[in-house]
Amino acid sequence: MQEPSEQDDGRHDFDFSHGRWRVGNRRLRARLCGCRDWDQFEARASCRPVLGGLGNTDEFCSAWQGGLLGMTLRLFNPQARQWSIYWASNRAGELEAPVTGGFADGVGTFHGLDRHQGRVVLARFVWSEIGTDSAHWQQALSPDGGVTWETNWHMHFTREAA
Repeated sequence: MQEPSEQDDGRHDFDFSHGRWRVGNRRLRARLCGCRDWDQFEARASCRPVLGGLGNTDEFCSAWQGGLLGMTLRLFNPQARQWSIYWASNRAGELEAPVTGGFADGVGTFHGLDRHQGRVVLARFVWSEIGTDSAHWQQALSPDGGVTWETNWHMHFTREAA
Protein backbone atom coordinates (compact mmCIF):
# COMPACT_ATOMS: atom_id res chain seq x y z
CA MET A 1 0.00 0.00 0.00
CA GLN A 2 1.42 3.37 -0.99
CA GLU A 3 1.62 6.34 1.34
CA PRO A 4 -0.25 9.38 -0.01
CA SER A 5 1.96 12.09 -1.38
CA GLU A 6 2.09 15.49 0.26
CA GLN A 7 -0.04 16.73 -2.64
CA ASP A 8 -3.01 14.43 -2.02
CA ASP A 9 -2.97 13.87 1.74
CA GLY A 10 -5.71 16.45 2.38
CA ARG A 11 -3.60 19.52 3.13
CA HIS A 12 -4.98 21.30 0.04
CA ASP A 13 -8.66 20.59 0.74
CA PHE A 14 -9.33 24.19 1.86
CA ASP A 15 -7.32 25.88 -0.92
CA PHE A 16 -10.64 26.74 -2.60
CA SER A 17 -11.36 29.15 0.27
CA HIS A 18 -8.38 31.44 -0.34
CA GLY A 19 -9.45 34.88 -1.52
CA ARG A 20 -12.27 37.35 -0.92
CA TRP A 21 -15.93 36.37 -0.60
CA ARG A 22 -19.44 37.79 -0.28
CA VAL A 23 -21.34 35.65 2.21
CA GLY A 24 -25.13 35.29 2.34
CA ASN A 25 -26.06 34.13 5.85
CA ARG A 26 -29.20 32.46 7.11
CA ARG A 27 -29.01 31.95 10.88
CA LEU A 28 -31.64 30.46 13.20
CA ARG A 29 -32.71 33.08 15.76
CA ALA A 30 -32.81 30.64 18.68
CA ARG A 31 -31.16 27.26 18.94
CA LEU A 32 -32.38 23.88 20.19
CA CYS A 33 -35.83 25.10 21.18
CA GLY A 34 -37.92 24.41 18.06
CA CYS A 35 -37.49 27.91 16.64
CA ARG A 36 -38.33 28.26 12.94
CA ASP A 37 -37.46 31.95 12.54
CA TRP A 38 -34.31 32.85 10.60
CA ASP A 39 -32.23 36.00 10.35
CA GLN A 40 -30.75 36.74 6.94
CA PHE A 41 -27.76 39.02 6.52
CA GLU A 42 -24.77 39.71 4.32
CA ALA A 43 -21.11 39.54 5.25
CA ARG A 44 -17.67 39.69 3.70
CA ALA A 45 -14.88 37.19 4.28
CA SER A 46 -11.27 36.91 3.24
CA CYS A 47 -9.03 33.86 3.59
CA ARG A 48 -5.31 33.32 3.23
CA PRO A 49 -2.92 30.40 3.74
CA VAL A 50 -0.62 30.18 6.77
CA LEU A 51 2.23 27.89 7.87
CA GLY A 52 3.33 27.14 4.33
CA GLY A 53 -0.08 25.76 3.41
CA LEU A 54 -0.69 23.57 6.48
CA GLY A 55 -3.48 25.91 7.46
CA ASN A 56 -5.39 29.04 6.69
CA THR A 57 -7.10 31.85 8.48
CA ASP A 58 -10.09 33.89 7.49
CA GLU A 59 -11.80 37.02 8.70
CA PHE A 60 -15.57 37.48 8.70
CA CYS A 61 -17.26 40.90 8.92
CA SER A 62 -20.98 41.72 9.06
CA ALA A 63 -23.16 44.55 10.32
CA TRP A 64 -25.65 41.97 11.68
CA GLN A 65 -26.86 42.73 15.21
CA GLY A 66 -24.61 45.75 15.62
CA GLY A 67 -21.58 44.12 14.03
CA LEU A 68 -20.35 40.54 14.04
CA LEU A 69 -16.64 40.06 13.53
CA GLY A 70 -15.17 36.60 13.45
CA MET A 71 -12.16 34.61 12.43
CA THR A 72 -11.44 31.01 11.64
CA LEU A 73 -8.16 29.20 12.08
CA ARG A 74 -7.89 25.90 10.19
CA LEU A 75 -4.90 23.62 10.77
CA PHE A 76 -4.05 20.38 8.98
CA ASN A 77 -2.31 17.54 10.83
CA PRO A 78 -0.39 15.56 8.17
CA GLN A 79 0.11 12.51 10.43
CA ALA A 80 -3.61 12.20 11.21
CA ARG A 81 -4.61 13.56 7.76
CA GLN A 82 -7.23 15.60 9.58
CA TRP A 83 -8.26 19.25 9.86
CA SER A 84 -9.00 21.12 13.09
CA ILE A 85 -11.18 24.21 12.74
CA TYR A 86 -11.27 26.90 15.43
CA TRP A 87 -13.67 29.90 15.54
CA ALA A 88 -13.47 33.15 17.50
CA SER A 89 -15.67 36.24 17.41
CA ASN A 90 -15.99 39.67 18.93
CA ARG A 91 -18.85 38.25 21.03
CA ALA A 92 -16.62 36.07 23.25
CA GLY A 93 -13.03 37.02 22.41
CA GLU A 94 -11.69 33.47 22.68
CA LEU A 95 -10.98 30.50 20.43
CA GLU A 96 -13.82 28.02 20.69
CA ALA A 97 -13.12 24.29 20.93
CA PRO A 98 -12.27 22.85 17.51
CA VAL A 99 -14.28 20.66 15.22
CA THR A 100 -12.18 18.03 13.43
CA GLY A 101 -12.56 15.98 10.30
CA GLY A 102 -11.89 15.99 6.60
CA PHE A 103 -13.22 15.75 3.07
CA ALA A 104 -14.66 12.76 1.22
CA ASP A 105 -16.21 12.94 -2.24
CA GLY A 106 -16.06 16.75 -2.27
CA VAL A 107 -17.85 17.23 1.07
CA GLY A 108 -16.07 18.25 4.26
CA THR A 109 -17.56 17.04 7.54
CA PHE A 110 -16.23 18.13 10.93
CA HIS A 111 -17.43 17.26 14.45
CA GLY A 112 -16.66 18.51 17.93
CA LEU A 113 -18.06 19.55 21.28
CA ASP A 114 -19.71 22.91 21.89
CA ARG A 115 -21.61 24.58 24.71
CA HIS A 116 -25.16 25.83 24.43
CA GLN A 117 -26.81 27.52 27.39
CA GLY A 118 -24.41 25.85 29.80
CA ARG A 119 -24.69 22.30 28.48
CA VAL A 120 -22.34 20.34 26.26
CA VAL A 121 -23.69 19.54 22.79
CA LEU A 122 -22.21 18.06 19.64
CA ALA A 123 -21.40 20.44 16.78
CA ARG A 124 -21.12 19.59 13.09
CA PHE A 125 -19.78 21.75 10.25
CA VAL A 126 -20.37 20.67 6.66
CA TRP A 127 -18.71 22.21 3.59
CA SER A 128 -20.41 21.31 0.29
CA GLU A 129 -21.31 22.61 -3.18
CA ILE A 130 -17.69 23.70 -3.59
CA GLY A 131 -16.86 25.30 -6.91
CA THR A 132 -14.33 27.76 -8.25
CA ASP A 133 -16.45 30.76 -7.27
CA SER A 134 -18.91 29.40 -4.71
CA ALA A 135 -19.27 27.18 -1.66
CA HIS A 136 -21.81 26.33 1.04
CA TRP A 137 -21.16 25.92 4.77
CA GLN A 138 -23.64 24.84 7.42
CA GLN A 139 -23.55 24.32 11.15
CA ALA A 140 -25.73 21.97 13.19
CA LEU A 141 -25.98 21.10 16.88
CA SER A 142 -27.11 17.88 18.53
CA PRO A 143 -28.30 17.80 22.15
CA ASP A 144 -28.66 14.00 22.18
CA GLY A 145 -25.26 12.62 21.18
CA GLY A 146 -25.84 12.79 17.43
CA VAL A 147 -29.24 11.06 17.25
CA THR A 148 -30.86 14.26 15.97
CA TRP A 149 -29.34 17.42 14.51
CA GLU A 150 -30.66 20.96 14.23
CA THR A 151 -29.09 22.98 11.43
CA ASN A 152 -28.83 26.55 12.71
CA TRP A 153 -26.63 28.43 10.25
CA HIS A 154 -26.08 28.43 6.49
CA MET A 155 -23.45 30.48 4.67
CA HIS A 156 -23.47 30.76 0.88
CA PHE A 157 -20.10 31.99 -0.39
CA THR A 158 -19.66 33.84 -3.70
CA ARG A 159 -16.16 34.82 -4.76
CA GLU A 160 -15.52 38.53 -5.23
CA ALA A 161 -13.77 39.66 -8.40
CA ALA A 162 -10.04 40.35 -7.97
